[in-house]
Amino acid sequence: MAEYTFGGTDEENAELKKLNSDVLDDPDSFDNWEKLVRSAESLEGGLNRNSSPQSIVATREVYDRFLAKFPLLFGYWKKYADLEFSIAGTEAAELVYERGVASITNSVDLWTNYCSFKVETSHDPDVIRELFERGATCVGLDFLAHPFWDKYLEFEERVEAQDKIFAILDRVVHIPMHQYARYFERYRHLAQHRPLSELLPADMLAQFRADIENDGPAMVQAGGQQVKAERGELEIERETRTRIDNFHLEIFSRTQTETTKRWTYESEIKRPYFHVNELDESQLVNWRKYLDFEEVEGDYSRTQFLYERCLITCAYYDEFWLRYARWLHAIAGKDEEVRNVYQRASMVFAPISRPTVRLQYAYFEEMCERVELAKDIHHAVLINLPGHIETIVSLANLSRRHGGLEAAIEVYKAQIESPQCDHYAKAALCAEWARLLWKIKGSVDEARKVFQQNAHWYLDSRPFWIGYLFFELEQPTSAETETVQYKRIKQVHEDIRRKSQLPPLTIKDLSHYYMVYLLERGAKDAAKEYMTLDREINGPFSVQSTMKQKIAEDGREASTQRRMMMENGHPGVEVDEAAIRRGENPYTKYYQQQGEQQLPSDAQIRALQGMYNTLIYKMNEAFMPGSLKNTRVDRYRGLPDTNEVLTSPPSLRLPTLADLGLSTNRPTISSLAMNQMANVVMSATRGIAGEDDEGALRMWRLLSSLLPKDQSTLVQQPVVGASEKERQQAVVWLGQDVFGSLIAKAQDRLVDNVKIVRLFREIATQLRDNGSEQRINQIMVAELGERGASWAMHNQGAK
Repeated sequence: MAEYTFGGTDEENAELKKLNSDVLDDPDSFDNWEKLVRSAESLEGGLNRNSSPQSIVATREVYDRFLAKFPLLFGYWKKYADLEFSIAGTEAAELVYERGVASITNSVDLWTNYCSFKVETSHDPDVIRELFERGATCVGLDFLAHPFWDKYLEFEERVEAQDKIFAILDRVVHIPMHQYARYFERYRHLAQHRPLSELLPADMLAQFRADIENDGPAMVQAGGQQVKAERGELEIERETRTRIDNFHLEIFSRTQTETTKRWTYESEIKRPYFHVNELDESQLVNWRKYLDFEEVEGDYSRTQFLYERCLITCAYYDEFWLRYARWLHAIAGKDEEVRNVYQRASMVFAPISRPTVRLQYAYFEEMCERVELAKDIHHAVLINLPGHIETIVSLANLSRRHGGLEAAIEVYKAQIESPQCDHYAKAALCAEWARLLWKIKGSVDEARKVFQQNAHWYLDSRPFWIGYLFFELEQPTSAETETVQYKRIKQVHEDIRRKSQLPPLTIKDLSHYYMVYLLERGAKDAAKEYMTLDREINGPFSVQSTMKQKIAEDGREASTQRRMMMENGHPGVEVDEAAIRRGENPYTKYYQQQGEQQLPSDAQIRALQGMYNTLIYKMNEAFMPGSLKNTRVDRYRGLPDTNEVLTSPPSLRLPTLADLGLSTNRPTISSLAMNQMANVVMSATRGIAGEDDEGALRMWRLLSSLLPKDQSTLVQQPVVGASEKERQQAVVWLGQDVFGSLIAKAQDRLVDNVKIVRLFREIATQLRDNGSEQRINQIMVAELGERGASWAMHNQGAK
């Protein structure tokens, strides 16, 4: 579209080209789309029949693309139909309305507008009534459907069809809706003047009449005697109408009860329409409870309609699409409806970066014996997400179920050899390959060979080493073979501790599994090994021999020990009062012994803040236009407000590393510092995850949202009721996947490192963890110095 002229003036054409380019660059930005649509609508001062063909075609294409991307925006379908009416007339507008109600079938507003349009542009009551009946089928059960029913009644009043009006009201009084009472009052009033044959079905009316006649004539006093008063036809009709009215009151009472039950949920729906913004958790909980209620009530039509309503508001939430499909699947003969749900979700609403819905759709098609289609769904995901572990494993298992073990192995081999599959995915796939050989083929030796031959390639892969350790731990043994198996398990654990490049927390967690193995299955010397490991894993740094060996340049514990002695020993350092007065940190050597950088003192941090504000003040004096000088001041002793300075015009050049006298050749922040900051954040999330299930779920969602689109994780979400350790472990492992991927991607440029550091600080801020924020600041000052840290945290160009 960017290749040709949009129409309009040169300025309008240039603006549309720019906005179209913005949309192409970021097709998920709703704001960009809105600007493009508004600009297209305003071409030539507003389109009409006399507008240029280029402008009309360009505007139509913009609307078509926009509504293909966001088909649930009923207001834009209405605007598009109005635009077509002004350009091409009734038939063109009607086609747009038809596309709209096909895209958002249960929109009360869109159906009401469509029917109103039909009333004004058509002179055939039967055609109009047919459209109203279609609308009633689609939206009649909506709790807020009164605008539609009002428009339907208004049309029938216009054509003076009183019998039709009463028939409509007879339907409406049974529906629990917001304004049910006023419809019933009108219905009851009209019933007094309608023939008896219209008030009830013939069989029920005959039953009422028979009951009245069976009651016999009433006894009346005539002089001194009581005689039977035979009922005339008018008396029978009057009594029949009284009974019918009581019957209608029972209907009103039932409708009132049903409405009251639903009002509990309806009153909590704050946004009944679609929008790209996320819903509050309370809104999602209300929809879940509302669906639970309707499912228990057992009315298929009402439950299906509520699901469709829910999927307007919650269109971007996979859980509701999956729930809808599963509910339909439980009903016999609904396979096509289930397929329709999966296709709608996969093709429009569920982003391919979250392939769960598509994989579930593939399993459904496999169940329906459409195996090739199921494979195609997997391949389509992998085209957009190469190296996605869950999808590859699913495809391998699908291939095994229908092509045998070798077909599954070929899937793994092809993906591991693919240049599009990254290092981390290949490591996880290697572990899955070994698991397949072990669990399916039953060949323990072949599986062990896969692990052994690939261990040196994936020293930093947590899934690989977890799979390897658990593979050996789960091998069945006997008293005769336990000694051999113990040596294998111990060797894997030793490789994890000494050779792998896993984060310390992961090594610690895996070592705990090995320690449990020693207690449960170890020989008589197991306690000795257990206590040694306990000291090494859980003890202070001064007694961790293996860790000292790993951080020493020559791999010798003595080298680390010698360095500690030269630096005045372990945390029990001598406190120098003079050094404290100078603002030096007495715990510096402790952090150095942990392999960390020297940390600044609180006084240095305060000095950094003062230095930064002074820098901003000087920058303001040097670069800011005169019109912006003398702006309001903040709390820092009359210095200019930093927010105003940082949001000043682009002509204001912010300081660079060179301006601060720092090296511009420094490629990155050290990996040690980046991992230290990642551990600070993970410790904070781990603490919250350990509190309760809700905290674990919040931390899980936070970290999941940060996982790069081209990365995946095998870590499972913590289930409700999981233990504190399980919740913490799930969150920490996910954090290691997330931050490991981010740090690896940002390792080449300092500016990219700074982006990650700012992310760490933002997470700490969201968690309201001041301690973590201060710790990150300290690590940055230790890494880049005070001026460099100031540049990293505040320079706009590093964002």
